[in-house]
Amino acid sequence: MPYVRLMTRIALYPGSFDPLTLGHVEVIRTGAALCDRLIVAIGAHHGKTPLLALEERVELIGAACAALDLGQACRFEVVSFAGLVVDAAKAHRAHFILRGLRDGTDFDYEMQMAGMNLAMAPQISTIFLAASPPVRHITASLVRQIAMLGGDVSRFVAPQVADALRRAVARRGSQQ
Repeated sequence: MPYVRLMTRIALYPGSFDPLTLGHVEVIRTGAALCDRLIVAIGAHHGKTPLLALEERVELIGAACAALDLGQACRFEVVSFAGLVVDAAKAHRAHFILRGLRDGTDFDYEMQMAGMNLAMAPQISTIFLAASPPVRHITASLVRQIAMLGGDVSRFVAPQVADALRRAVARRGSQQ
């Protein structure tokens, strides 16, 4: 008799995604192979002023990931949330939280977060995905900084994200 899985595996991949980088896209591609439903959850933090508006980040993630072959078995969606990641995971009935790791610094921080999340929601595990060498050096904060200083970020983000960053920087410049 063939194996039948009765439960849908749901993963939540949280972040600010300001901007979505090729490292994030790698986590999404890899994570989609591990679950039946992948929810990219954009955290809306009231204390931070993002370069890209929330609605724009939702659109960019959808557009940048549309070309990915996520497989027909994995449903993909983008949502926003405010508050604790673990509460967002509970609200979406996620079984695990996906987190990307670039280096030892990420590992130390993410292990602390995973431990706290596990203490608050023992039914939700954290899965770490190691970044591949081509994207290991990419951070959203550095990409944002390069863009704001007029640098070329096209090697670190999808083309539509690079365009959006150029527009956002121009808007900021005209408001000053």
